[in-house]
Amino acid sequence: MSLLMAPPLPLVFLLMIHVCVSGVSSADWDVKYRPSHICALKDSSVIMKCIYENPSKDKIKKVFWTKGPVKKGVDPPDLSEDPEYSQRLQYLGDKQQNCTIRLSHVTLKDSHMYYFRFTTGKDDGKWTGDPGVTLNVTDLQVESPERVTEGDSVRLTCKSSCTLTDRATFIWYRNSQPLTERRDRNNELLLQSVRREDAGRYSCAVHGHNHISPAVQLNVMYPPRNVSISIIQSGQIWSGDSVTLICSSDSNPPALNFSWFKENESSAVGSGQSFSALQSGRFYCQAHNQHGSQRSDAVTVTVHHGAGRNVIVIAASSGGLFFIIIIIIIIIFIIQRKMKSRRSAVHEYENDDPSAGTYTALELRSRSSDLYDTLTTIHPRPADHQSGSSEYENQSVSVRSSCLLNIINKEENVLTTSQ
Repeated sequence: MSLLMAPPLPLVFLLMIHVCVSGVSSADWDVKYRPSHICALKDSSVIMKCIYENPSKDKIKKVFWTKGPVKKGVDPPDLSEDPEYSQRLQYLGDKQQNCTIRLSHVTLKDSHMYYFRFTTGKDDGKWTGDPGVTLNVTDLQVESPERVTEGDSVRLTCKSSCTLTDRATFIWYRNSQPLTERRDRNNELLLQSVRREDAGRYSCAVHGHNHISPAVQLNVMYPPRNVSISIIQSGQIWSGDSVTLICSSDSNPPALNFSWFKENESSAVGSGQSFSALQSGRFYCQAHNQHGSQRSDAVTVTVHHGAGRNVIVIAASSGGLFFIIIIIIIIIFIIQRKMKSRRSAVHEYENDDPSAGTYTALELRSRSSDLYDTLTTIHPRPADHQSGSSEYENQSVSVRSSCLLNIINKEENVLTTSQ
């Protein structure tokens, strides 16, 4: 049975002769890539490891890399001659077995399938390692909720379009400043019990690479804090005046509702960010947003009552008193000069005629009449404003004029007695 199934001896002989004549066929040529899929970060350098086999030991004429798609019957282009790759592509292999290359500063446009190809001196000595190595280039994006409330737990993720081939250590940034305590192999950033200080622009990167993701704003919402009142008023507040109080707070979103209260009163006395107080008391405000509310400390408003304001007004309207005082000083100076002149005249008269009478020489009444007439013709300046102020000024001038006349009469009596 076994003899009948054995092939004829001439057929076995022919098969052995064929193998010896043809040697190793091109089907034994091979190219292997490790790994066959690469996910690389934008602007990084990529190494495509490659080995090939040439059992025929034919002399290798040319080795190069190309990118897909590869069409049958068409010689693919050499990337080292392509302007987009020539400055970034470096062949690290040889013409024996190693066909590794390095591609620097990869971009998103570099995402393709790449092939190694070699040729020999024979017409049929061309081989392309198909399938090639797939390169995916990715950038980084931060994924986070747009709005969170103070006290919540927040998870931010540094995402890429593919899983990075190399083991990556992620770095996190807030407002362009690195969060050094957040450096680990996990691409997530967990903020437990988030605070308002955690708000900001977050970005991520991979340690050892220059590429940083675009920043994403984390908005932390919180109720009003640090509510305070400012008083828009200077000086004392008199009855009939109003003092403006302004309520301010730190909140997100900004507080839009404000209520005003007077201490020891249960109901609100006003609303809005500003409030006009017309009476004395202690006032406080309360700020509200959708996340809560807070009240301020109370401030004291004191309104003065009485004639204090009227006194100030009268004093301001009596500016003419200054002019009157100046006139009085000038008159007193003139009187002193005239009295001195009279003493000099008396002295000269007594020296010339000792028997002459003193009263005849002085003639005080006739000599002082011009001064008396001058005083009586002085009138106070008409009032510019209120009739009450005018009466006040007229009375003041009359009193001063009377006092001045009394002084002159006393001076005349003294001179008369002494003589």
